[in-house]
Amino acid sequence: MKINFLFPLLIIIAASSYGILSTIIKVAMTYGFTPDEAVTSQYSIGFVLALLLFIFGRRKLPTITKKHFIILLFAGIFTSTTGIVYGKSLNYLPASLAVVLLFQFTWIGMFIDCILRKRWPSRPEWFSLVILFVGTLLAAGVLNADLSTIQWQGWVYGFASAVSFAIFLQINSRTIEGITTIERTLYTSFFALIFISIFLSPEILWNGILIREGLWKFGLALGFFGTILPIFLLAIAVPKVGGGLASILSAMELPVAVSASVLVLNEPFSWLQVAGIVLILIGIALPTVLSEREIKNLKKIS
Repeated sequence: MKINFLFPLLIIIAASSYGILSTIIKVAMTYGFTPDEAVTSQYSIGFVLALLLFIFGRRKLPTITKKHFIILLFAGIFTSTTGIVYGKSLNYLPASLAVVLLFQFTWIGMFIDCILRKRWPSRPEWFSLVILFVGTLLAAGVLNADLSTIQWQGWVYGFASAVSFAIFLQINSRTIEGITTIERTLYTSFFALIFISIFLSPEILWNGILIREGLWKFGLALGFFGTILPIFLLAIAVPKVGGGLASILSAMELPVAVSASVLVLNEPFSWLQVAGIVLILIGIALPTVLSEREIKNLKKIS
């Protein structure tokens, strides 16, 4: 079946929106807010935005089966756990290294997809993963970084964020009949907010930090780019392209994250990082382009 370029593009846009989150959280930290408070504000305001979309779009909740309820529940849980552990990793890691660890979801997601579908990665997928791995190391500037002072908690939280995000992409690849994208976004963001409120900082909703001290400004940006936009777009596109290809396409998050940290946080930037970003872009485009070429060749043969 032909993969429409629209769906890969939607995943790339969603991944790009994720890419600016670490920079927004780092800026919020300079204003005295903790990563936990920033992430909680993200999912709180994200749910409010999803609710507004639902109210103006369709005001009646659909009837869903127990199976579909479980899919939506775990989609919410794993999008929130990604935010939780990634936010905590920023307490121990520089933004660039945190992104590198998060980006291990590319190969983790690919292998999860292969296990679930009982298949081996295709040749384009292997090539793409190798290119993405090399590009990630270069783009994040890890080769020039001193890793000896990094605490073990940073490694654990960073890698956990990769596993969590890879599982989220796989869950999001499940099609749910009879539910619109807006409704799916509402359910997912609601369950994510409940889970976040258990483990992070729900007190921001009543202690005045969110409104009086201005955390809502960061929460609005984080809620839109970290909850509404990516969940909405991924709900549309991931079921169309599959969890494996979605993991590869989501690598677009790193070039955006590096660019945002350079432009906003004034982090150092080198030609090696430029080369890494170019490699990542090649790795992202490779599976889709080769798949389209294989389909055209098959059509010519038939």
